[in-house]
Amino acid sequence: MSEQEIYAVFEESLQVQRAVLETQLPVLARIAEQFIATFQAGGKALFFGNGGSAADAQHVVAELVNRLNYDRPALPAIALTTDTSVLTSIANDADFDQVFARQVQALAGPKDLVVGISTSGNSANVLHGLRAARALGAVTIAFTGRSGGQLKTLADFCFCAPSERTTRIQEAHITAWHAVCRVVEHRLFPA
Repeated sequence: MSEQEIYAVFEESLQVQRAVLETQLPVLARIAEQFIATFQAGGKALFFGNGGSAADAQHVVAELVNRLNYDRPALPAIALTTDTSVLTSIANDADFDQVFARQVQALAGPKDLVVGISTSGNSANVLHGLRAARALGAVTIAFTGRSGGQLKTLADFCFCAPSERTTRIQEAHITAWHAVCRVVEHRLFPA
């Protein structure tokens, strides 16, 4: 019984990954190109999300700042999910919906790229974060689930993992991020 359940999880995940290849390859290529252009122009990338998406933001930033496949110079990326003093002061003094927007207002500019991650595409604080980025003239990228939610309307580029199930969306997100980071690393710093 356990083997059948595990098999079903992997089979569903593989179906989503295949659907990514069939429907999302062009947008992932454009996202990779935008990262390359941003870094070449001296810009930085800011990432944020909630829960598992916060962990993904931090994971991708680690791949950019440190390395993915080989040693090379660091790339400027920041996860806005890690400074507990900033997060809790904004949540306490203003509103939790503003925890990313306030940081974007402080750190982003028109040369930068701002990434909001939300499996539903409807997380209020992520929406406010991308709105703040747009107001500053930054390029906006969203990583969401199948529908894209409201986030899709705020993004210059939107990767919509073709699933409604949070776990499958998250799996597609991290595979997509590894692919994007591989292209960025390889193009900016050929091995």
